[in-house]
Amino acid sequence: MIESLKNIFAVADLRKRVLFTLGLLAVYRVGGHIPTPGINPQALAILVEQAKGTMFGLYDMFSGNNLSQMTIFALGIMPYISASIILQLLTVVWPYLERLSKEGELGRRKITQYTRYGTILLSVVQSLGIAYFLEKNTGIAGGLPLVYDPGWSFRLMTVLTLTTGTCFIMWLGEQITERGIGNGMSLIIFAGIVVGLPAGVLVTIDQLRTGQMGPFRLIFLIVLMAVVIAAIVFVERGHRRVTVQYAKRVVGRRMYGGSSTHIPLKVNTGGVIPVIFASSILAFPATLTSLVPEGTWLRRAFDQIAPGMPLHDLLYVLGIIFFCYFYTAIIFNPDDVAENMRKYGGFIPGIRPGKRTAEYIDTILTRITLVGAIYLAIVAILPQFLISGFKVAPIPFIGERLDAALPRFITEGMNVQFYFGGTSLLIIVGVAMDTVQQVESQLIMRHYDGFMKKTRIRGRRGQ
Repeated sequence: MIESLKNIFAVADLRKRVLFTLGLLAVYRVGGHIPTPGINPQALAILVEQAKGTMFGLYDMFSGNNLSQMTIFALGIMPYISASIILQLLTVVWPYLERLSKEGELGRRKITQYTRYGTILLSVVQSLGIAYFLEKNTGIAGGLPLVYDPGWSFRLMTVLTLTTGTCFIMWLGEQITERGIGNGMSLIIFAGIVVGLPAGVLVTIDQLRTGQMGPFRLIFLIVLMAVVIAAIVFVERGHRRVTVQYAKRVVGRRMYGGSSTHIPLKVNTGGVIPVIFASSILAFPATLTSLVPEGTWLRRAFDQIAPGMPLHDLLYVLGIIFFCYFYTAIIFNPDDVAENMRKYGGFIPGIRPGKRTAEYIDTILTRITLVGAIYLAIVAILPQFLISGFKVAPIPFIGERLDAALPRFITEGMNVQFYFGGTSLLIIVGVAMDTVQQVESQLIMRHYDGFMKKTRIRGRRGQ
Protein backbone atom coordinates (compact mmCIF):
# COMPACT_ATOMS: atom_id res chain seq x y z
CA MET A 1 0.00 0.00 0.00
CA ILE A 2 2.78 2.44 0.93
CA GLU A 3 4.67 1.57 -2.23
CA SER A 4 1.54 2.20 -4.30
CA LEU A 5 1.09 5.63 -2.71
CA LYS A 6 4.71 6.46 -3.49
CA ASN A 7 4.15 5.43 -7.10
CA ILE A 8 1.11 7.71 -7.35
CA PHE A 9 3.13 10.80 -6.38
CA ALA A 10 6.16 9.66 -8.36
CA VAL A 11 4.31 10.02 -11.68
CA ALA A 12 3.95 13.74 -12.44
CA ASP A 13 0.74 13.50 -14.47
CA LEU A 14 -0.98 11.21 -11.98
CA ARG A 15 0.14 13.41 -9.09
CA LYS A 16 -1.45 16.44 -10.78
CA ARG A 17 -4.68 14.52 -11.32
CA VAL A 18 -4.88 13.43 -7.68
CA LEU A 19 -4.12 16.92 -6.34
CA PHE A 20 -6.58 18.46 -8.81
CA THR A 21 -9.32 16.09 -7.63
CA LEU A 22 -8.61 16.80 -3.95
CA GLY A 23 -8.59 20.55 -4.64
CA LEU A 24 -12.02 20.53 -6.31
CA LEU A 25 -13.46 18.33 -3.58
CA ALA A 26 -12.16 20.87 -1.04
CA VAL A 27 -13.94 23.63 -3.00
CA TYR A 28 -17.13 21.58 -2.84
CA ARG A 29 -16.84 21.24 0.93
CA VAL A 30 -16.16 24.97 1.36
CA GLY A 31 -19.29 25.80 -0.62
CA GLY A 32 -21.24 23.53 1.72
CA HIS A 33 -20.73 26.06 4.53
CA ILE A 34 -22.13 29.13 2.70
CA PRO A 35 -25.79 29.60 3.75
CA THR A 36 -28.61 30.56 1.42
CA PRO A 37 -29.63 34.23 2.01
CA GLY A 38 -32.84 35.10 3.84
CA ILE A 39 -33.21 32.00 6.09
CA ASN A 40 -33.13 31.87 9.89
CA PRO A 41 -30.71 29.05 10.87
CA GLN A 42 -32.24 28.49 14.33
CA ALA A 43 -35.75 28.04 12.94
CA LEU A 44 -34.34 25.81 10.19
CA ALA A 45 -32.79 23.47 12.79
CA ILE A 46 -36.22 23.04 14.44
CA LEU A 47 -37.88 22.39 11.07
CA VAL A 48 -35.23 19.79 10.20
CA GLU A 49 -36.01 18.00 13.46
CA GLN A 50 -39.68 17.82 12.49
CA ALA A 51 -38.93 16.56 8.94
CA LYS A 52 -37.32 13.28 9.99
CA GLY A 53 -38.52 10.09 8.35
CA THR A 54 -39.37 11.67 4.99
CA MET A 55 -37.54 11.99 1.66
CA PHE A 56 -35.42 14.55 3.47
CA GLY A 57 -32.93 11.97 4.77
CA LEU A 58 -32.22 10.48 1.34
CA TYR A 59 -31.82 13.85 -0.39
CA ASP A 60 -29.75 15.21 2.50
CA MET A 61 -27.33 12.27 2.18
CA PHE A 62 -26.75 12.89 -1.53
CA SER A 63 -26.27 16.61 -0.93
CA GLY A 64 -23.62 16.00 1.72
CA ASN A 65 -25.89 17.33 4.52
CA ASN A 66 -26.17 20.65 2.69
CA LEU A 67 -29.96 20.39 2.49
CA SER A 68 -30.36 20.26 6.28
CA GLN A 69 -28.31 23.46 6.55
CA MET A 70 -29.81 25.13 3.43
CA THR A 71 -26.43 26.09 1.98
CA ILE A 72 -25.90 27.19 -1.62
CA PHE A 73 -25.31 23.50 -2.44
CA ALA A 74 -28.59 22.41 -0.80
CA LEU A 75 -29.84 20.57 -3.91
CA GLY A 76 -26.52 18.80 -4.27
CA ILE A 77 -26.11 16.44 -7.19
CA MET A 78 -29.62 14.95 -6.96
CA PRO A 79 -31.04 16.97 -9.92
CA TYR A 80 -28.21 15.65 -12.12
CA ILE A 81 -28.82 12.07 -10.96
CA SER A 82 -32.56 12.44 -11.59
CA ALA A 83 -31.96 13.92 -15.05
CA SER A 84 -29.54 11.11 -15.93
CA ILE A 85 -32.03 8.43 -14.86
CA ILE A 86 -34.83 10.13 -16.82
CA LEU A 87 -32.64 10.27 -19.95
CA GLN A 88 -31.79 6.57 -19.54
CA LEU A 89 -35.47 5.69 -19.29
CA LEU A 90 -36.34 7.86 -22.30
CA THR A 91 -33.61 6.18 -24.34
CA VAL A 92 -35.70 3.00 -24.31
CA VAL A 93 -38.99 4.60 -25.40
CA TRP A 94 -37.81 7.53 -27.58
CA PRO A 95 -36.29 6.43 -30.91
CA TYR A 96 -34.35 9.70 -31.32
CA LEU A 97 -32.44 9.20 -28.06
CA GLU A 98 -31.96 5.53 -28.92
CA ARG A 99 -30.27 6.53 -32.19
CA LEU A 100 -28.09 9.05 -30.35
CA SER A 101 -26.95 6.38 -27.87
CA LYS A 102 -25.68 4.27 -30.79
CA GLU A 103 -23.78 7.09 -32.55
CA GLY A 104 -20.67 6.84 -30.40
CA GLU A 105 -18.89 9.87 -28.97
CA LEU A 106 -21.00 12.47 -30.79
CA GLY A 107 -24.24 10.92 -29.56
CA ARG A 108 -22.89 10.68 -26.03
CA ARG A 109 -22.05 14.39 -26.04
CA LYS A 110 -25.55 15.31 -27.16
CA ILE A 111 -27.13 13.15 -24.46
CA THR A 112 -24.80 14.76 -21.91
CA GLN A 113 -25.93 18.20 -23.10
CA TYR A 114 -29.58 17.20 -22.73
CA THR A 115 -28.77 15.94 -19.24
CA ARG A 116 -27.39 19.37 -18.36
CA TYR A 117 -30.54 21.07 -19.60
CA GLY A 118 -32.65 18.62 -17.59
CA THR A 119 -30.53 19.30 -14.50
CA ILE A 120 -31.14 23.04 -14.75
CA LEU A 121 -34.87 22.53 -15.27
CA LEU A 122 -35.18 20.19 -12.29
CA SER A 123 -33.08 22.55 -10.15
CA VAL A 124 -35.37 25.47 -10.91
CA VAL A 125 -38.49 23.45 -10.08
CA GLN A 126 -37.04 21.95 -6.89
CA SER A 127 -35.57 25.22 -5.61
CA LEU A 128 -38.90 26.99 -6.21
CA GLY A 129 -40.67 24.22 -4.32
CA ILE A 130 -38.20 24.58 -1.43
CA ALA A 131 -38.82 28.34 -1.33
CA TYR A 132 -42.61 27.81 -1.16
CA PHE A 133 -42.15 25.12 1.50
CA LEU A 134 -40.02 27.39 3.68
CA GLU A 135 -42.50 30.27 3.35
CA LYS A 136 -45.43 27.99 4.20
CA ASN A 137 -43.71 26.69 7.35
CA THR A 138 -42.30 30.03 8.45
CA GLY A 139 -44.29 29.98 11.72
CA ILE A 140 -44.14 26.28 12.54
CA ALA A 141 -40.54 26.26 13.79
CA GLY A 142 -41.18 27.15 17.42
CA GLY A 143 -42.75 30.47 16.53
CA LEU A 144 -39.49 31.74 15.02
CA PRO A 145 -39.52 33.37 11.56
CA LEU A 146 -38.06 30.85 9.15
CA VAL A 147 -37.86 33.31 6.25
CA TYR A 148 -36.94 36.89 7.06
CA ASP A 149 -38.57 38.52 4.03
CA PRO A 150 -41.05 36.16 2.27
CA GLY A 151 -42.25 36.98 -1.20
CA TRP A 152 -41.09 36.82 -4.79
CA SER A 153 -37.76 38.44 -3.95
CA PHE A 154 -36.94 35.55 -1.61
CA ARG A 155 -38.24 32.96 -4.11
CA LEU A 156 -36.20 34.34 -7.01
CA MET A 157 -33.10 34.64 -4.83
CA THR A 158 -33.52 31.03 -3.64
CA VAL A 159 -34.03 29.73 -7.20
CA LEU A 160 -31.01 31.64 -8.49
CA THR A 161 -28.78 30.59 -5.57
CA LEU A 162 -29.65 26.89 -5.48
CA THR A 163 -29.73 26.46 -9.27
CA THR A 164 -26.36 28.15 -9.62
CA GLY A 165 -24.97 25.95 -6.84
CA THR A 166 -26.17 22.78 -8.59
CA CYS A 167 -24.70 23.93 -11.92
CA PHE A 168 -21.40 24.64 -10.20
CA ILE A 169 -21.39 21.15 -8.61
CA MET A 170 -22.14 19.65 -12.02
CA TRP A 171 -19.21 21.59 -13.49
CA LEU A 172 -16.94 20.40 -10.67
CA GLY A 173 -17.93 16.78 -11.34
CA GLU A 174 -17.26 17.10 -15.07
CA GLN A 175 -13.86 18.69 -14.43
CA ILE A 176 -12.91 15.88 -12.04
CA THR A 177 -13.97 13.30 -14.65
CA GLU A 178 -11.95 14.93 -17.43
CA ARG A 179 -8.87 16.20 -15.58
CA GLY A 180 -8.91 14.22 -12.33
CA ILE A 181 -9.35 10.58 -11.37
CA GLY A 182 -12.52 8.53 -11.42
CA ASN A 183 -16.12 9.58 -11.95
CA GLY A 184 -16.50 13.13 -10.70
CA MET A 185 -20.19 12.90 -9.78
CA SER A 186 -19.61 9.72 -7.79
CA LEU A 187 -16.65 11.25 -5.96
CA ILE A 188 -18.75 14.28 -5.00
CA ILE A 189 -21.41 12.01 -3.49
CA PHE A 190 -18.62 10.00 -1.84
CA ALA A 191 -17.14 13.15 -0.26
CA GLY A 192 -20.54 14.27 1.02
CA ILE A 193 -21.11 10.93 2.78
CA VAL A 194 -17.61 10.34 4.15
CA VAL A 195 -17.47 13.79 5.76
CA GLY A 196 -20.00 12.63 8.37
CA LEU A 197 -18.13 9.46 9.28
CA PRO A 198 -15.99 11.01 12.09
CA ALA A 199 -19.15 12.25 13.83
CA GLY A 200 -20.56 8.73 13.69
CA VAL A 201 -17.39 7.32 15.26
CA LEU A 202 -17.60 9.90 18.06
CA VAL A 203 -21.22 9.00 18.74
CA THR A 204 -20.30 5.30 18.99
CA ILE A 205 -17.37 6.09 21.32
CA ASP A 206 -19.64 8.16 23.54
CA GLN A 207 -22.11 5.29 23.73
CA LEU A 208 -19.25 3.04 24.83
CA ARG A 209 -18.12 5.59 27.42
CA THR A 210 -21.59 6.07 28.92
CA GLY A 211 -22.28 2.34 29.08
CA GLN A 212 -25.10 2.31 26.51
CA MET A 213 -23.00 -0.01 24.35
CA GLY A 214 -20.85 -2.74 25.83
CA PRO A 215 -17.38 -3.68 24.52
CA PHE A 216 -18.60 -7.05 23.20
CA ARG A 217 -21.41 -5.38 21.28
CA LEU A 218 -18.91 -2.90 19.80
CA ILE A 219 -16.58 -5.72 18.76
CA PHE A 220 -19.50 -7.55 17.18
CA LEU A 221 -20.50 -4.35 15.35
CA ILE A 222 -16.97 -3.86 13.98
CA VAL A 223 -16.77 -7.49 12.84
CA LEU A 224 -20.20 -7.22 11.24
CA MET A 225 -19.19 -4.04 9.43
CA ALA A 226 -16.03 -5.75 8.10
CA VAL A 227 -18.11 -8.71 6.91
CA VAL A 228 -20.58 -6.39 5.15
CA ILE A 229 -17.77 -4.49 3.41
CA ALA A 230 -16.15 -7.76 2.33
CA ALA A 231 -19.51 -9.00 1.00
CA ILE A 232 -20.03 -5.76 -0.95
CA VAL A 233 -16.58 -5.99 -2.50
CA PHE A 234 -17.10 -9.66 -3.36
CA VAL A 235 -20.51 -9.16 -4.99
CA GLU A 236 -19.63 -5.91 -6.78
CA ARG A 237 -16.65 -7.64 -8.40
CA GLY A 238 -18.62 -10.80 -9.12
CA HIS A 239 -19.78 -11.56 -12.65
CA ARG A 240 -20.86 -14.53 -14.73
CA ARG A 241 -18.70 -15.21 -17.76
CA VAL A 242 -20.55 -16.35 -20.87
CA THR A 243 -18.10 -17.94 -23.32
CA VAL A 244 -18.30 -16.62 -26.90
CA GLN A 245 -16.54 -18.34 -29.81
CA TYR A 246 -15.86 -16.55 -33.10
CA ALA A 247 -15.84 -18.62 -36.30
CA LYS A 248 -12.90 -18.48 -38.69
CA ARG A 249 -13.38 -16.51 -41.90
CA VAL A 250 -11.07 -15.75 -44.83
CA VAL A 251 -10.78 -12.18 -46.10
CA GLY A 252 -8.44 -11.99 -49.09
CA ARG A 253 -5.37 -13.97 -48.15
CA ARG A 254 -5.81 -13.57 -44.41
CA MET A 255 -7.80 -15.62 -41.95
CA TYR A 256 -9.72 -13.84 -39.17
CA GLY A 257 -11.63 -15.14 -36.16
CA GLY A 258 -11.25 -18.45 -34.47
CA SER A 259 -10.70 -16.74 -31.11
CA SER A 260 -12.59 -17.27 -27.87
CA THR A 261 -13.73 -14.52 -25.47
CA HIS A 262 -16.47 -14.02 -22.90
CA ILE A 263 -19.30 -11.65 -21.97
CA PRO A 264 -19.06 -10.57 -18.30
CA LEU A 265 -22.56 -10.32 -16.78
CA LYS A 266 -22.37 -8.47 -13.46
CA VAL A 267 -24.25 -9.86 -10.49
CA ASN A 268 -25.33 -6.36 -9.44
CA THR A 269 -26.01 -4.72 -12.79
CA GLY A 270 -28.20 -1.93 -11.42
CA GLY A 271 -25.74 -0.74 -8.78
CA VAL A 272 -27.32 1.44 -6.10
CA ILE A 273 -30.09 2.79 -8.38
CA PRO A 274 -32.75 0.20 -7.28
CA VAL A 275 -32.22 1.19 -3.64
CA ILE A 276 -32.66 4.87 -4.52
CA PHE A 277 -35.85 4.17 -6.46
CA ALA A 278 -37.37 2.06 -3.68
CA SER A 279 -36.38 4.58 -0.97
CA SER A 280 -37.85 7.51 -2.89
CA ILE A 281 -41.20 5.80 -3.50
CA LEU A 282 -41.60 4.64 0.11
CA ALA A 283 -40.52 8.01 1.50
CA PHE A 284 -43.17 9.86 -0.53
CA PRO A 285 -46.15 8.74 1.67
CA ALA A 286 -44.19 9.72 4.79
CA THR A 287 -43.72 13.17 3.28
CA LEU A 288 -47.49 13.52 2.81
CA THR A 289 -48.39 12.21 6.29
CA SER A 290 -48.48 15.67 7.85
CA LEU A 291 -51.03 16.80 5.22
CA VAL A 292 -53.52 13.97 5.99
CA PRO A 293 -55.94 14.48 8.94
CA GLU A 294 -55.68 12.24 12.00
CA GLY A 295 -58.04 9.27 12.25
CA THR A 296 -58.67 8.84 8.51
CA TRP A 297 -58.06 5.52 6.76
CA LEU A 298 -55.40 7.15 4.58
CA ARG A 299 -53.51 8.37 7.65
CA ARG A 300 -53.66 4.89 9.20
CA ALA A 301 -52.37 3.40 5.94
CA PHE A 302 -49.50 5.90 5.88
CA ASP A 303 -48.67 5.05 9.50
CA GLN A 304 -48.40 1.35 8.62
CA ILE A 305 -45.78 2.02 5.94
CA ALA A 306 -43.80 4.52 8.01
CA PRO A 307 -40.08 3.82 8.49
CA GLY A 308 -39.53 1.19 11.18
CA MET A 309 -42.81 -0.64 10.59
CA PRO A 310 -42.73 -4.29 9.40
CA LEU A 311 -44.85 -3.49 6.33
CA HIS A 312 -42.39 -0.75 5.37
CA ASP A 313 -39.47 -3.16 5.53
CA LEU A 314 -41.36 -5.76 3.47
CA LEU A 315 -42.32 -3.25 0.78
CA TYR A 316 -38.76 -1.92 0.81
CA VAL A 317 -37.31 -5.36 0.08
CA LEU A 318 -39.90 -6.11 -2.61
CA GLY A 319 -39.32 -2.69 -4.20
CA ILE A 320 -35.56 -3.26 -4.39
CA ILE A 321 -36.05 -6.65 -6.05
CA PHE A 322 -38.54 -5.20 -8.55
CA PHE A 323 -36.36 -2.23 -9.51
CA CYS A 324 -33.30 -4.48 -9.88
CA TYR A 325 -35.08 -6.37 -12.64
CA PHE A 326 -36.63 -3.20 -14.06
CA TYR A 327 -33.39 -1.22 -14.28
CA THR A 328 -31.40 -4.21 -15.57
CA ALA A 329 -33.95 -4.68 -18.37
CA ILE A 330 -33.48 -1.02 -19.35
CA ILE A 331 -29.68 -0.85 -19.47
CA PHE A 332 -29.02 -4.36 -20.84
CA ASN A 333 -30.80 -5.76 -23.90
CA PRO A 334 -30.02 -9.45 -24.66
CA ASP A 335 -31.52 -9.13 -28.16
CA ASP A 336 -28.99 -6.43 -29.13
CA VAL A 337 -26.11 -8.47 -27.72
CA ALA A 338 -27.21 -11.58 -29.64
CA GLU A 339 -27.64 -9.59 -32.87
CA ASN A 340 -24.17 -8.01 -32.58
CA MET A 341 -22.64 -11.42 -31.95
CA ARG A 342 -24.37 -12.83 -35.04
CA LYS A 343 -23.13 -9.96 -37.24
CA TYR A 344 -19.50 -10.58 -36.31
CA GLY A 345 -19.70 -14.39 -36.50
CA GLY A 346 -19.82 -15.02 -32.76
CA PHE A 347 -21.78 -17.75 -31.04
CA ILE A 348 -22.11 -19.40 -27.66
CA PRO A 349 -20.97 -23.05 -27.81
CA GLY A 350 -24.00 -25.33 -27.85
CA ILE A 351 -26.48 -22.47 -28.43
CA ARG A 352 -27.86 -21.50 -31.82
CA PRO A 353 -27.25 -17.85 -32.86
CA GLY A 354 -30.11 -15.37 -32.84
CA LYS A 355 -33.21 -15.82 -30.71
CA ARG A 356 -31.91 -18.86 -28.82
CA THR A 357 -28.78 -16.94 -27.82
CA ALA A 358 -30.86 -14.00 -26.57
CA GLU A 359 -33.04 -16.36 -24.52
CA TYR A 360 -29.98 -18.07 -23.06
CA ILE A 361 -28.39 -14.75 -22.01
CA ASP A 362 -31.72 -13.54 -20.61
CA THR A 363 -32.08 -16.70 -18.51
CA ILE A 364 -28.61 -16.29 -17.01
CA LEU A 365 -29.21 -12.58 -16.38
CA THR A 366 -32.52 -13.32 -14.64
CA ARG A 367 -30.87 -15.78 -12.25
CA ILE A 368 -27.89 -13.64 -11.28
CA THR A 369 -30.09 -10.53 -10.96
CA LEU A 370 -32.10 -12.34 -8.28
CA VAL A 371 -28.89 -12.94 -6.32
CA GLY A 372 -27.89 -9.28 -6.76
CA ALA A 373 -31.36 -8.08 -5.69
CA ILE A 374 -31.32 -10.18 -2.51
CA TYR A 375 -27.83 -8.89 -1.72
CA LEU A 376 -28.96 -5.25 -2.18
CA ALA A 377 -32.04 -5.82 -0.02
CA ILE A 378 -29.99 -7.32 2.83
CA VAL A 379 -27.43 -4.51 2.81
CA ALA A 380 -30.13 -1.83 2.56
CA ILE A 381 -32.27 -3.23 5.39
CA LEU A 382 -29.29 -3.85 7.69
CA PRO A 383 -29.26 -0.35 9.35
CA GLN A 384 -32.85 -0.75 10.53
CA PHE A 385 -32.02 -3.99 12.35
CA LEU A 386 -28.86 -2.52 13.87
CA ILE A 387 -30.61 0.63 15.11
CA SER A 388 -33.59 -1.26 16.55
CA GLY A 389 -31.78 -4.42 17.72
CA PHE A 390 -28.43 -3.08 18.93
CA LYS A 391 -29.53 0.48 19.82
CA VAL A 392 -26.79 1.98 17.66
CA ALA A 393 -27.23 5.72 17.30
CA PRO A 394 -27.46 7.22 13.82
CA ILE A 395 -25.28 10.09 12.65
CA PRO A 396 -26.06 13.65 13.80
CA PHE A 397 -26.43 16.37 11.22
CA ILE A 398 -23.16 17.94 10.22
CA GLY A 399 -22.62 21.42 11.62
CA GLU A 400 -24.55 20.80 14.86
CA ARG A 401 -22.60 20.92 18.11
CA LEU A 402 -21.82 17.36 19.16
CA ASP A 403 -22.34 17.97 22.90
CA ALA A 404 -25.86 19.28 22.19
CA ALA A 405 -26.66 16.60 19.62
CA LEU A 406 -25.54 13.52 21.56
CA PRO A 407 -28.35 13.38 24.16
CA ARG A 408 -31.06 13.94 21.55
CA PHE A 409 -29.69 11.38 19.12
CA ILE A 410 -29.11 8.74 21.81
CA THR A 411 -32.55 9.14 23.41
CA GLU A 412 -34.68 9.76 20.32
CA GLY A 413 -32.71 7.88 17.65
CA MET A 414 -33.40 10.14 14.66
CA ASN A 415 -34.08 8.32 11.40
CA VAL A 416 -31.19 9.69 9.34
CA GLN A 417 -28.50 7.97 7.34
CA PHE A 418 -26.60 5.23 9.15
CA TYR A 419 -23.00 4.64 8.13
CA PHE A 420 -22.54 0.98 9.02
CA GLY A 421 -24.71 -0.25 6.16
CA GLY A 422 -27.31 0.71 3.64
CA THR A 423 -27.10 3.02 0.67
CA SER A 424 -24.21 5.05 2.07
CA LEU A 425 -21.95 2.01 2.52
CA LEU A 426 -22.78 0.75 -0.97
CA ILE A 427 -21.79 4.11 -2.45
CA ILE A 428 -18.64 4.45 -0.35
CA VAL A 429 -17.30 0.98 -1.19
CA GLY A 430 -18.36 1.13 -4.85
CA VAL A 431 -16.81 4.54 -5.51
CA ALA A 432 -13.65 3.61 -3.62
CA MET A 433 -13.25 0.46 -5.74
CA ASP A 434 -13.77 2.39 -8.99
CA THR A 435 -11.28 5.07 -7.96
CA VAL A 436 -8.66 2.49 -7.00
CA GLN A 437 -9.11 0.79 -10.38
CA GLN A 438 -8.66 4.13 -12.15
CA VAL A 439 -5.42 4.79 -10.26
CA GLU A 440 -4.13 1.26 -10.88
CA SER A 441 -4.84 1.54 -14.61
CA GLN A 442 -2.91 4.81 -14.73
CA LEU A 443 0.05 3.23 -12.90
CA ILE A 444 0.05 0.16 -15.15
CA MET A 445 -0.09 2.37 -18.23
CA ARG A 446 2.87 4.44 -17.03
CA HIS A 447 4.96 1.38 -16.27
CA TYR A 448 4.09 -0.13 -19.63
CA ASP A 449 5.15 3.06 -21.46
CA GLY A 450 8.47 3.07 -19.62
CA PHE A 451 9.12 -0.54 -20.57
CA MET A 452 8.38 0.18 -24.24
CA LYS A 453 10.74 3.17 -24.26
CA LYS A 454 13.57 1.05 -22.88
CA THR A 455 12.92 -1.60 -25.53
CA ARG A 456 13.10 0.94 -28.34
CA ILE A 457 16.36 2.38 -26.99
CA ARG A 458 17.96 -1.10 -26.82
CA GLY A 459 16.81 -1.82 -30.36
CA ARG A 460 18.43 1.32 -31.67
CA ARG A 461 21.67 0.59 -29.86
CA GLY A 462 21.69 -2.92 -31.27
CA GLN A 463 21.33 -1.53 -34.75
